[in-house]
Amino acid sequence: MITRIKGTQDVFFEEIKYWHYIENTIRKITKLYAFEEIRTPIFEHTELFKRSVGESTDVVQKEMYTFNDKGGRSLTLRPEGTASVARAYVENGFINRGSPLKLFYVGPMFRYEKPQAGRLRQFHQFGIEILGSHDSTADYEVIELGINFLKELGISGTKLYINSVGCNKCRPKYNEVLKDYYSDKLSTLCDDCKRRYNTNVLRLLDCKIDKEVAEGAPSIHNYLCDDCKIHFEQLQYYLKSRNLDYEVDHKLVRGLDYYTKTAFEIRSNMLGAQDQVLAGGRYDGLVEYIGGKSVPAVGFAAGMERMILLLKKMGIEPKVEELNTVAILPMNKEAFVKAFEFAERLRKKGISTFVDVMERNLRNKFKHASRIGAKIAVVIGEEELEKGFVTIKVMEEGSQYTVDSDWMADYIFKKLKEL
Repeated sequence: MITRIKGTQDVFFEEIKYWHYIENTIRKITKLYAFEEIRTPIFEHTELFKRSVGESTDVVQKEMYTFNDKGGRSLTLRPEGTASVARAYVENGFINRGSPLKLFYVGPMFRYEKPQAGRLRQFHQFGIEILGSHDSTADYEVIELGINFLKELGISGTKLYINSVGCNKCRPKYNEVLKDYYSDKLSTLCDDCKRRYNTNVLRLLDCKIDKEVAEGAPSIHNYLCDDCKIHFEQLQYYLKSRNLDYEVDHKLVRGLDYYTKTAFEIRSNMLGAQDQVLAGGRYDGLVEYIGGKSVPAVGFAAGMERMILLLKKMGIEPKVEELNTVAILPMNKEAFVKAFEFAERLRKKGISTFVDVMERNLRNKFKHASRIGAKIAVVIGEEELEKGFVTIKVMEEGSQYTVDSDWMADYIFKKLKEL
């Protein structure tokens, strides 16, 4: 038997309702905030992610699905969405549409990681981006949208954490200070931290193993330039003005190289060590770095599998959209012609209609109609065809009615309102 690939999943039946619930909520919240959808390819030139995400990051070093196509080009399944949005912004001349440009995306991403609850090798993200604004008001709106999105889902008990990771002006000095702090502690650090010491020392603050060492590290806030300091203070002003609770986490850094200034996470204590529900920040240099003009930007991404895990832990079960409301049960080949005609009439009235396309006895047809949750079954047999009527059975009651074929759709429409 051929089985699914490790780190992937099939989504079906009862599980699909969670996906529909989140996707519908995404479209509702992005419409309210006037964000437009963008869809990018699921694979890109490998160079895009090496340049934007950063060659020294874990994503590029360990996690990307990279392959050569038949033309010898190095391609990569996208590990995240922001780089693709930035590439599309440059390539399609989005800068000519004016600023700010507000976009959102939903789709699969791919990273070779150890599969665990809420974290798969093919996973799905909802992300938003605001391109064109330097102002901290854009950072605030991104954060507010994220908070309200989780509220709309019914997810509670989360907390917002924010930080500033500086910019190209002030971060080099801080990196030197960090290197000096960690220099006499290298022998005690994990292998990843030893590697990051020379490639991306800022990531040492994010290590889950060497937390105690990171606790004593100097704060970046003592080394921020005036521009970064003012930007971070303004963001806090807006958060306080709107009564949004937050905590400044001096150790919060993001795992991708393109972040500047604001970094933030919304965390839940119900997810264990992998407690991020939604995370993002500002990336002012990314568009220019991949070949465009200098365009400031800020955004976030949220893992949909992790949100589903949270919904289940909180006991939030989305309502299932009613399908198979009516089951039409034709008893012979001639009845199938009428069955499809009746089904069309019912569907035009907006009624979900299941036509039983199996040749089996009436008892088994009723049995299957019950299994799929039909409220009403419509029987079309020899007698019904001959006399021009249908037999209608209300499944839960077990009651049966004989109705003229011409009035069948109106009768069922009225009957469903009574049930």
